[in-house]
Order: sequence, then structure tokens, then C-alpha cells
Amino acid sequence: MLKSKTFVKKTRSGGIMKIVREHYLRDDIWCGSEVCTECKQEESVLQKDACIESNLCSFPHYLLPDTNVVLSQIDILEDPLIKNVIILQTVLQEVRHRSAPIYKRLKDILHDKEKHFYTFTNEHHRETYIEREQGESANDRNDRAIRISTKWYSDHLNNIPTDMGLKVVLLTNDRGNKEKAEESGLLTYRCEEYVKSLIANPELVDRLALTNDDKNEITSSKVLFPEHLPLSRIQSGIKSGTFQQGTFRASRDNYLEATVFVHGEGDDSTEVLIQGLQNLNRAVHQDLVAVEILPLNQWVAPSSVVLQDEGPKEDDVTEEEEEAELKSGPSGAGSRKPTGRVVGIIKRNWRPFCGMLFLSQIKEATRHLFTPADRCIPRIRIETRQAATLAGQRIMVAIDGWPKHSRYPNGHFVRSLGSAGDKETETEVLLLEHDVPHQDFSQAVLSFLPKMPWNITEEDMAVREDLRNLTVCSVDPPGCTDIDDALHCRDLANGNQEVGVHIADVSHFIRPGNAMDLEAANRGTTVYLTGRRIDMVPELLSSNLCSLRSSVERLAFSCIWEINDKAEIVKTRFTKSVINSKASLTYAEAQMRIDDANMNDDTTKSLRGLNRLAKILKKRRIEKGALTLSSPEVRFHIDSETHDPIDLQTKELKETNSMVEEFMLLANISVAQKIYDEFSECALLRKHPAPPPSNYDILNKAAKSKDLVIHTDSAKALADSLDAAQVDGFPYFNTLLRILATRCMMQAVYFCSGMDSDFHHYGLASPIYTHFTSPIRRYSDIIVHRLLAVAIEADSTYPDLMDKHKQSALCNNLNYRHKMAQYAQRASVAFHTQLFFKSRGILNEEGFILFVRKNAIIVLIPKFGLEGTVFFENKDKPSPKLIFNEEAPSLTVEGHSFNMFDKVKVTISLDASNVQHQKIRMSLVEPVISGVSVVPSEPEPEAKRTKLDR
Repeated sequence: MLKSKTFVKKTRSGGIMKIVREHYLRDDIWCGSEVCTECKQEESVLQKDACIESNLCSFPHYLLPDTNVVLSQIDILEDPLIKNVIILQTVLQEVRHRSAPIYKRLKDILHDKEKHFYTFTNEHHRETYIEREQGESANDRNDRAIRISTKWYSDHLNNIPTDMGLKVVLLTNDRGNKEKAEESGLLTYRCEEYVKSLIANPELVDRLALTNDDKNEITSSKVLFPEHLPLSRIQSGIKSGTFQQGTFRASRDNYLEATVFVHGEGDDSTEVLIQGLQNLNRAVHQDLVAVEILPLNQWVAPSSVVLQDEGPKEDDVTEEEEEAELKSGPSGAGSRKPTGRVVGIIKRNWRPFCGMLFLSQIKEATRHLFTPADRCIPRIRIETRQAATLAGQRIMVAIDGWPKHSRYPNGHFVRSLGSAGDKETETEVLLLEHDVPHQDFSQAVLSFLPKMPWNITEEDMAVREDLRNLTVCSVDPPGCTDIDDALHCRDLANGNQEVGVHIADVSHFIRPGNAMDLEAANRGTTVYLTGRRIDMVPELLSSNLCSLRSSVERLAFSCIWEINDKAEIVKTRFTKSVINSKASLTYAEAQMRIDDANMNDDTTKSLRGLNRLAKILKKRRIEKGALTLSSPEVRFHIDSETHDPIDLQTKELKETNSMVEEFMLLANISVAQKIYDEFSECALLRKHPAPPPSNYDILNKAAKSKDLVIHTDSAKALADSLDAAQVDGFPYFNTLLRILATRCMMQAVYFCSGMDSDFHHYGLASPIYTHFTSPIRRYSDIIVHRLLAVAIEADSTYPDLMDKHKQSALCNNLNYRHKMAQYAQRASVAFHTQLFFKSRGILNEEGFILFVRKNAIIVLIPKFGLEGTVFFENKDKPSPKLIFNEEAPSLTVEGHSFNMFDKVKVTISLDASNVQHQKIRMSLVEPVISGVSVVPSEPEPEAKRTKLDR
């Protein structure tokens, strides 16, 4: 049966176009139930014995949720207890339009065969399709379609000759829809009503999201926040310039302060400061908000006070009481910033948050405050009957809403992650909090892996260069199994040398658009945590078939240069190849070969040739203005049984680290130029923007404190200034200055060449750059391999590769994933550092002051590459006299002045008083200041050390 809709549309040129949309209706759409004998279905999804213990429904039944139930109660639908659910096409389409994340979660449930969720195509079934009536809203039409489909299902199952007594239960929280359904004789319940009727499932009740009625119940009558403006008012305000829209970024250090990052034209952007509860107006970190800029006389300076939301505030606490401490920030006109207030929310960016429950002091209370692990997120009030069980556990909570009468947002329990402090639990928390995809690879992804045993075929050899005879070797950190790159160097007859960089040919195994490719594109990067690796591609590829291990034949993408004695490139070529690495070395092993005069085998000769050329290349790069910056990296030695850290030290870099780096940089630059020459509009490149002059303020102040001048007008000037910055008797000064210079830098980012004009890489002083050398662990490199393969006619192209808009969107995801991976790695190091110090007790160490704050100094301990804060204000004792000089910057404590880079001695210990936010605590030992410094701790006797120390 064919239905058609006809409507007219005005074209750009002013003409009228008639459009006819055909809509096919069918009789052969199956109901999906095992009990049905009428529908000729190949495979049934809904079970015969659809039994779930309920006080309301003592009979077998299928659930049919409406759109709002799916949108608000997805956590309930994901629970293993909820099975045999009918999802109508109407509902699926509405969810898709209203929430992409929930739509993805719903699709995942539908694909899970154990859940028995069935999609019924009601919009194409002759008996369930309905037309929209005159004057009927789209929402009302969809509600009616849901009721009609529920009625059809009920009648259809009733007509089946069986004594099962199967019924269909419509779940809706819409009062009007429920009343109309009941009038039609349908079995209908509110979602909350149904869930609470389920026997012996208290956890499921906790997972209920609050409905609007519930939200009003648990808030006070006093209005605490201004009303949010409707979207129509916001849109007209933005258009007229009254409001600005931007991303809300809450402060980690001060819960009463935030900034809104307003995007301008091109690279222009401004930050609007928001201070005070009323002005923050219920915005949550990363929400897209509308702000109104306040008059100039109401602009304020950022507060330099560290303010944590520690106590459970009641809704009647006055704003004045809470915000009194804010006023202690600098108030000079020079330090004031554009200040505003949030007038409305354009788009919420809520996600389930990890954290801990802090139990209410009221006996037998069911409402408690949840404190998120991320200090940028406000506390969330939830209702739970299993608070005693959840105390001391890491749990996940989702926000349901934030009424204007409530001091905190309202939410619901999602799931428990495990005991706080447990290594597996804490790792899970940091992966979830940094949005790192870490689930096992799906069967759909694994189905695209090559069948084992895998071998290089004659067809492969026919289209590749055979380089198996070359003395190729790899040099990597110890324990590396995902070997991306290998090198060779040999003498040519004309006196020049041939150097090759051979990169794993991952794009041979991962073809565009398949499930494995989509998964790798989403993950973006491999994430390296302490003692754990979350792969971007399945392990069969990352540690085996793509890994350039020694003594096995592997497919590679080779970049080969002819280089003269002055390390100048005479000729460059790119080729798909087959290699057989002769050695997999660590940096230390390669260094020993180079240094050992008795070793003269081909691999060692190759390494010496590479090392000699690398030194010339590095010298030339630095002369051009490339920066040599510094950041203290740490390495843990892990106990093989307990997997706890037993030693912690800064990483030592060898000449061979630099050797490998030089040739990777050279390959990346050579490939960048090639793909840009071939595809000027869609090359995937990487740039490092020059920092704005204001970024260097702290570096200039630090240098000035030692009577030195740092020139920052170009990368070359900065590099030369850093080289010349030496202080007699203070050899570590230059390293400290470089660490500080690193903090001034901008983030390097991926971009599409057709969407940008500034390609320059500031840190490398290179006019063009990309990533080609690590395709096992970076998706950007896979795209670059595909572009290069098309450029040398070794592979065919595909539409998305040549679409600059799609490339740009991909770059945005890659930049996000790389940033979050970095944060997750830092969090993992911080957690393992805490484990290390937990077993060590209190240590005394020397360090240097990196930053001076209003009430604290931030100290770097070079031995451990560790940063910590020494606070001079303590709740338990009277505060010392503090004088802060922002210009220097310096802090005078009881007459003793602290400046940047001063040497101090501190005690280091783990402060575990807050289970959720354990931190490294430092206390001053030297210089000795009466009432401020502490007595150095005595080292623990050997007998008292824990097993971890041995």
C-alpha cells in the first residue's frame, strides 16, 4: 500500500517546486514474539516466558516505553533485569533527533541479544501508521501513534491461541498520555510506579531519574536562582549582541567562580569571568550557556583564594555568607576582567559522573549528597535506600535537573564501580572521568582481523618493494611491544648514505569505513597508563602483525632518503615495502652498541651512521630556532607480584632517544610536504601556534628575579635566550627555566589544510608538519598513510578522505582524544605516586620553588619529578603573617621571603584524610621559620618497612 504526501517548496531562485514523498505501508512486519504463529518471522526476539516479579504485573508481559521514558530512564532500560521491551520506530526516531548519546546507548541495547529488545517498525505497518490530524502537534501525533501501536500489540497477542496470558504494558510519565491510554483500555503505568513494584530490586529504584514532580518535592520553596531565559529570548539576545554564547568552564580551585569561553571570529575569543552563585546560575562545567556582560563598574578580578565546597550547605544558607571569602581577591582596575552572569542554558553537557556518597547526618535519611571526583562539578543530591552499602565506594551518578529552588542539582544513582582506593576501581574512575573508550573490542570490530595464521602473500610482494635484505633495526623503550618504527642506514657507492624510516603499514589491515576503522577513529589514540595500555587497535595488530618485531617479515611504509655527508637530503622517495628487522633494541642497548668500540657488526655500523647524521640534523634544527624544552617525566618500577610501585625516578634520556626522534621528525616533515603538494585542500597536518606574549609573563618574571632577560619575540630568540640563561653555582637553574617555558606553550593540534592558513609548528621551527610515524597508536597517522598511498598511487582514494569538512571534524575528535589521553596519563602517574608514598611514610627531600602563590609555594622535587604545594595557612593553627608581592612574584612569611627557583627542603607524605581526593602533602623543613616549618622526619627502621619496599 502506498501513501504519498505532496507539498510545495520555494527555491533559492524564487521558483516553486512540487515535492511528492511516498510512504510505503506493509502487512508483513513481524511482531517479534516467540508465542506468535501468525507472523512469519525468521527469528523471534521477545520471549514466551517474559516474567519479571512485580506487585503490579503478576503475569508475563512486554514493556513498551514512550519517548520521554527512554530519554529520562535509559539507566533503567540498560539494567540486566529489564528484558523483553518493544521499541517503536516512532520512539527510536524521536530519540535520535533529541539526544545522540542516548540514541547510541539505545542502539547498543537493541544489539545485545540477551536483552531481548525488539524494534517494531510501526510507521510502515498498515494497521499502526497514522496521519497527523488538522491542528494536532507533532508531539501529540507521536503520542497517539504510540497508543495505537500498544493497542495493536495487545489485540495481536490476545488473538494468539495460548494460555500464556501475555500482556503489553505501556510506560509513560506523561499524565495526559496515560489518561488517554487508560480510556482506550490499555495497561499503563508511570515508569517510577512500575520500577518500585519490582520485587527485591532496591538498586533499580535508586537508578530512577527524577521526574518534574519529584524535583519539586525535594526542593525548598525559597527561590535561590534567577529563572533561565527561554531559548527564543536567548537567540534574539545573541543576534542583537545583548548576550554572548560560550562554553562554561568551572574553576577547580574556587567553586564560586568560572569563566565562559566566548568564541569570536577566526581565532578571536574572549573569556568572561563569572563570580557568585546567582551569576553562575546553575550552569555546570562544559555547558553551552548564554551570558550577559555586566556594566564596567561591576567588573571584578579573578579571586586568588582557593575555595572548596566542603560542607553540605542547606538551601537557606545566604549567598552573602558563602561568598564573603571571594572578596579577598585583588581589586585593582588593572587586574579586572570582563565579568558577566549566566542568563540561560543553550545546551547541557551532562554525563554520568564518578565520585563518592557522603551520608546525611539525619538518621535513616534517603537523600544524600554525592561529591564528584572532578572538582569542576558541583555536588549532586540523590535519593537512595542503600547508602550504607555505597559508603566508601566509588559510584556513578547522573544529573536529572537543577531547579531554581535548590542549592544543588538533583540526580540519581547509576552504578557502583568498586571500593575507593582499590587500584582497579581508581583506574576505571580515571578512564571514565577522562572519557577514554576502554571497553573490549566488539565482535563486529574483531571480525575484520585477518585470519590466523597470517602470511605475506605473493600478491602483497608483487606491489611492494622487497627490503628484507636491509639491516633494519628498531630502538624503543624497554618492554615496548607495539613497535611502530624501524630504521636503516647504509653507504652508497657515490659516497652518500641511504637512510630509511620504515613504519608499520597499519592501513593495509584497517580499511576505510569498516567497524575496526570506525572504532579506531573514535578512540583516536592508544592510552598509556602506569602498568596498563588501552589499545587503539586490537592486540593481534598492535603487538603482533603490525609490530615491527625482529626476525619476522612485516609490511611497512618506507620513507627513504639519499643524504650527503653534511646531512643534506639529495633525494626522497616513499614506497610500500616488506622488511625483516634484524634487531629490536632498547635505547640503552643501542647506546651501548654505539659506544662499544669492539662491536662492528652491520646493525652497530648502521646505528653509528644514524647517530652521526642525527647530531648534525639536530644542530641545524636548533640553529633554525627549534625549542629544547623540559618536563620532568617519571618512571615507576613495579613489583611483579603486587603490581605496586616500588621505586620512582625521573626518566634518563640517552643520545639514542634523540637519534630516533630526529629521523621521526624528518620523516614527518617529508611526508607533510608530499601530501600537501598532492592534496592542498585535504591534507591532515599538525601545527603548534606561537603563544601570545602574555603567556610569557611568568617566565619573564622568573628570569628577571635572577637579573636575566628572556627574549620571546620569536622561537629562535627564545631558544637563544634559554641557552644563554645560566646562573653561577646553580646548574639546575636552566632546567627549571625550560620547565617553566614548557608551561607557557600552546597545545599542538591537528587540522585540515583546506580549513586553515597558518601551518607553522612553533616548537619545531618547521613551516609544515604532520604525524606519520606511529599508526599503531595514533589514528591521525593512519589517515596520513592513506593520503600518502594515494599520492604515490599505492592505494585508491575514498570520498571522506577528500572531504575537508569531514577531515576537519575528525581532527576535532583527535585533538579531544589526545588531550584527554594526556590528562588520563597524568592522573595515572599521580595515583601511582600516591601509592608509592603510601608505602614510604614521610620522606625528606630537597626541591625548588616553581611558583609563588598568595598563601602557598609550589615546589618541584627533581629526584622524583614531583610537584607539590606547601600551604602556609592551616585551619588547626593561627596563620603566620603573609605578604604577597604579585609583581616579583614573592611571598614573605614571618619576615622570610620566598622567590621562584629558591631551594627549599620539605617533608613529603600522603594526605589520605579525604578518601576521594588523596594528595601528596608537603611541609617546609628548611629554611627554618618559627611556627611554620616542621622537624624533619626520621627514616623508618628497616624492620618496619612493608613488603613493598623489598
